Amino acid sequence: MRSGHRVGRVSLSANSVPGLTALTALTAPARANLGHVLDHLGTTLLEVAAGDPTLPVAEEGVGGVVIHDPIDVPVLPPRALVLGVGVHEPDDVLALLTQTAGAGGAGLVVRAPAPVDQRITAVAERTGTVLLALTRGASWHQLATLVRSLLGEGRVGAAEPESLGGVPAGDLFALANAIAALIDAPVTIEDRSSRILAFSGRQDEADESRIQTILGRQVPDRFTRGLEAQGVFRRLYGSDRPVWLSPDVLSMPEVTVSRVAIAVRAGDEILGTIWAAVDAPLSPACEQSLVDSAKLVALHLLRMRAGADVERRLASELVATALEGGPGTVDALRRLGLAGRPLLVLAMGLTEDRDGAGTLTLARREADRQRSADALAVHLSALHPGSVVAVVGGVCYAVLPVSADAATADERAAAVATEFLQRTGGRVAGMIGVGTVAPDVSALVRSRDSADRALRVLRSGTSSRRVARAADVHVESLMLQLADLAAAEGHRTAGPVARLAAYDEAHRTQLVETLRAWLDAHGDAIAAAAQVHVHPNTFRYRLRRIRELGGIDLDDADSRFAAMVELRLPHR
Repeated sequence: MRSGHRVGRVSLSANSVPGLTALTALTAPARANLGHVLDHLGTTLLEVAAGDPTLPVAEEGVGGVVIHDPIDVPVLPPRALVLGVGVHEPDDVLALLTQTAGAGGAGLVVRAPAPVDQRITAVAERTGTVLLALTRGASWHQLATLVRSLLGEGRVGAAEPESLGGVPAGDLFALANAIAALIDAPVTIEDRSSRILAFSGRQDEADESRIQTILGRQVPDRFTRGLEAQGVFRRLYGSDRPVWLSPDVLSMPEVTVSRVAIAVRAGDEILGTIWAAVDAPLSPACEQSLVDSAKLVALHLLRMRAGADVERRLASELVATALEGGPGTVDALRRLGLAGRPLLVLAMGLTEDRDGAGTLTLARREADRQRSADALAVHLSALHPGSVVAVVGGVCYAVLPVSADAATADERAAAVATEFLQRTGGRVAGMIGVGTVAPDVSALVRSRDSADRALRVLRSGTSSRRVARAADVHVESLMLQLADLAAAEGHRTAGPVARLAAYDEAHRTQLVETLRAWLDAHGDAIAAAAQVHVHPNTFRYRLRRIRELGGIDLDDADSRFAAMVELRLPHR
C-alpha cells in the first residue's frame, strides 16, 4: 500500500489496516489550523510557497477566511487566512504578506505560481505567516467554501466534537482519507446531485475527469449525463454492493482509470455515493470494507443533517436573546463570537405572499425564508467574517461586526445588502433594512429596532427601493409610527381629507386622488392633470371643489402639510 504524499513541507501518511477496524482506530482531529487545511486539500488545491506550517505559531487555530480588497481593506479576525485575489507581483505579495502578518494573520493565499524571493521568504519565516499558492483552474469561491467547511466556521457554542467510528462526527474529509487508506485508492464522497462533499488525498493518481471534478466541486454535467445514459445511477441505487465501472463502459475520453462506486443509503433513502478510482476490481476484503464504509458515511451525513438543524435552532435562540437586550445578551454575544465589537443589524423580509395563508403556502414561505437566510449567511461570510444570520419571528436578522466609524459602516452594510439582492436576482424576493451602528451591547436593541423600522417602510410599498438605511427612511418610519399610535388610541380621521374621502364615496368622485396628485406635483396643475388623465380645466374645477368641500386653504403651507400627513394615515 502507498504510504502517502507530501504537500509543501507537510508530510501526510495513511497506514494500511484491513477491514473497518481501521476506521474505528483512526484518530483525525479536525483541528482548525493550517496543518488541518493542508492535510485535506493537499496538492489538489494548495501548496506551500513560503513559511513553515508546522511551526508552533501555525498550530494556532485559524480565525476565518477573508478576501482581500485593496479599495476597502477588510478588518481581519485573529489568525485570518487572507485570499489575495488578483495579487501576484512580488512587491504586492510582499506588501500584503507583511500587512497580514502585522494583523496576526495565519496565512496568505495567492494564485500559483506564487512569486517568491528572499524578502518574501524572510517575512514568512520571521512572522510565521505562511504564503500558499492556489492551483490554476480552481476558483476562489471554491477555496473559501472548502476552507470554511474544514475550519468548522459557524459552529455555535462549540464543544469537543463527538466521533463516529473514531472519526470526528461530520468530518467527511477525514473519513474520505480513512476509506482511501482501506481500499488503497483516491476517494470522493458525493451527494445525490453529484456535488463533492469531501475527497481524500492522492487525487493526482486519478485521471483528468477526477481533477476537473475536484476543481469544480461538482461532477461536470457532461459526465453526469454520460453516467445516466449508461444506466450507472440505476445500477448504483438498485444495489447495496459496490459497482465496478471500466473506462470502456463509461465511454468518456477524460476517464482513463476505472471506478468503483457504492450508494450511501439510510433505509430506502439515497443520501449520496462514494467513488474510488482503481486500477482493477476490488478484492473481497476491500469490497466489504467499502460496504461497511458506506454505512459509516451514512451515519455522518445523517448526523451532519441533524446537527445543522440543531445548530440553526441554537443560533436563532442566541441571536434572539442578543437582540432582545435582556440580561443574557452579553453571554449570547460571547457564544456567537461577537462580544466586545461594534455591531450592526440587518433585517431581511421576503415580499408578502398574496396567495393566502394556507398550510402549503406557509410551509413554502418558511422554506424560502430559510433558504434566503442561508444565502445571506454565505454572502456575508466573505465580506464580514464572524457575522451570524438567523430567522427570528419570521424575519431574517444578520448581526455584523463592523468598524466603529458609524458614518461609513452603515453605508458599507447597505452596499453589501444591495449587492446580495442583485446577485440573487429573482431567487430572493426580499427587502433589507439596515440598522444603526451599535458601539456597545446596550445599543444593539436600538440597531435592531431601526432595522425593523426601515424594513417596515420598504414593505409598506411607499418606495421602490429594496434596501434602506434607518436614516434614509426616518420620516416615513415616523409616519408609520404615527399611524400605529392613532390606531392604538382609537382616533378616527376627521380632517379635510376625511371629508373629501366621504364625499368621493357618496358621489363617486375623485377629489382625494386629485388632491394627492396636485401635492405630488408641487402645485403644478397641468402636470397633475396629466398624471390623473383629465383636462387641466377639469382639474382646476376639482381644486375649487376641494377648497369648498374640504375647507382646505391650498395657498397656506401649514394646510398643505396637514393634508399631506392626513393622506398618509389610514382612514377609518
